[in-house]
Amino acid sequence: MVGKSEHTPKARALGAELRECRRDAGLTQQELADQIGVSHVSVSRYESGTRLPKPEDVAQILATLGVNGERYAELVDMARGAEHPNWLETGKSGLRRELTTIIEFERTATNIVEVATAIVPGLLQTADFARAMMGEVPGPDLEARVAMRVGRRDVLSRPGAPEFTAIISEVALWQRIGGASVMADQLRQLLKMGGFPNVTILVLPAVAERWHPAHAGSFILYEFPKSQPIVHLEHFASGAFLYSKEVSAYQSAVATLREVAMDSERSAELIADVIEELQGSNT
Repeated sequence: MVGKSEHTPKARALGAELRECRRDAGLTQQELADQIGVSHVSVSRYESGTRLPKPEDVAQILATLGVNGERYAELVDMARGAEHPNWLETGKSGLRRELTTIIEFERTATNIVEVATAIVPGLLQTADFARAMMGEVPGPDLEARVAMRVGRRDVLSRPGAPEFTAIISEVALWQRIGGASVMADQLRQLLKMGGFPNVTILVLPAVAERWHPAHAGSFILYEFPKSQPIVHLEHFASGAFLYSKEVSAYQSAVATLREVAMDSERSAELIADVIEELQGSNT
């Protein structure tokens, strides 16, 4: 018997993991359903996070797909408590699941707003900027992670792409992560992507005359066509997803920040000014 999850963050993350395992095994949803003795609709709902399989159901699915070892244990454990509205992930395996979840939300969202107080949002990063950000990643893993980060950007140019608004602190534009040349190229990328019809870039002035929600930190708000919005909070070695009533406070925060930020035209002018300054310092 399965339970309703109402698309909680953890249920959707588990569904995305199960879908990836099924595809790795080369099975369709119908083929998997036939092998585990459930309907095609049940498998579809597991993978979308609409219905939550019990831990023993997950164990059966993974065994059928030939998944074992550490990943088997992690995914069976994920089914426990996945009906809870909020979700905190920590540790190395948790960060991997966090990334899988973020990619799933980017794929299914209709509207994404990222408030970035210190760095350029991930969906807008160049390869060189991302590489500089991940400087402590071991060599063999670095290029794979950079490629994944840059590849995520394709979600903004595919058919049916979400509306994406980046509300970026001016302070983030003046950073020189990777050096002045890398940062200048990154800011040119911002101007380029700001020209996409579904991408809006707004800059928050570095000097504020009153407190506003961005002073409390960065966050990402995902909105979906058939489920409630989700907020992602990222920290140094952990991440949290919020799905309950707290989300409305972040929606209000976005409305406030849109009022505080420069408009798109003025934001683009400021970014161009910073590029010119960076170019001057690099000559």
